[in-house]
Amino acid sequence: MIDRRLDLDSVHAFVLIAELGNFTRAAEATGTTQSAISLKLKRLEDKLGSKLLERTPRYVKLSSSGAAFLEAARELLKAHDQAISVFSEARQRLAIGISDHVAGPELPALIARMNARDPRLLIEIRIGSSSDLLQSFDRRDLDAVVARMHVGRDDGQILSQEKFGWFASPDWHHRAGEPIPIATMPEPCGVKIMASELLDKAGVSWDEVFVGGGVAAVAAAVMAGIGVAALTRRMLPLGAIDVGPQLGLPALPRLPVVLHSRAQGGRRQEAITALSAALKNAVGA
Repeated sequence: MIDRRLDLDSVHAFVLIAELGNFTRAAEATGTTQSAISLKLKRLEDKLGSKLLERTPRYVKLSSSGAAFLEAARELLKAHDQAISVFSEARQRLAIGISDHVAGPELPALIARMNARDPRLLIEIRIGSSSDLLQSFDRRDLDAVVARMHVGRDDGQILSQEKFGWFASPDWHHRAGEPIPIATMPEPCGVKIMASELLDKAGVSWDEVFVGGGVAAVAAAVMAGIGVAALTRRMLPLGAIDVGPQLGLPALPRLPVVLHSRAQGGRRQEAITALSAALKNAVGA
């Protein structure tokens, strides 16, 4: 009789690789090495007698068997967590702040993944400006913050570097001779300060025509044709175009995404490590 009892660590490795689409990110999420993740996957495939992933130098994708197994694998891990939660200590709280310029459209999926990974954690997510969130972190109101690199701080772990551009709706056209209409967020938004300083230094005439309370509002203004905004492409709906080169606007730098965390060991640090890996994958670092 063939023994097909599954090793849960191997199943967990498979689910992470499938969700992150990347062996390196899966290794980071579990605090191990890429070779260890690959070995776990191989053991699982050998146990099942089927190849679960197709791996090339450029991408990782599910095989037909992997796609069929993925939901069952998630359910197996969920059932395991529910079973051991009966004997677990009291529920722990994990408060994380994520900068509005970092929390993209993939945030709901990231939160769901964190909750599914450890239902015993009470996860609190706050969205705000990097400045406000870092002040809350320094007051110890937050356990961790994922923010843009903030002027005057050199602490934290750089997760990725993300490219910014001057984006507009494909239907928007600049009227010759008029200032560039800019949609932005209120100060102390670091991206606004950086963008305005670069425009002034380049001698570009510009006018603030819209101030949104968050990136989603600014992105909506851009797609409504109100003006141009300094954003990353993943923050905008498909179709937005980078008009910087054609308007002669100053190039925007790649801005670091930085993790500040005081969680040391245990489930909270594991959750933050997994979130960091997922964010790296989303940003494309």
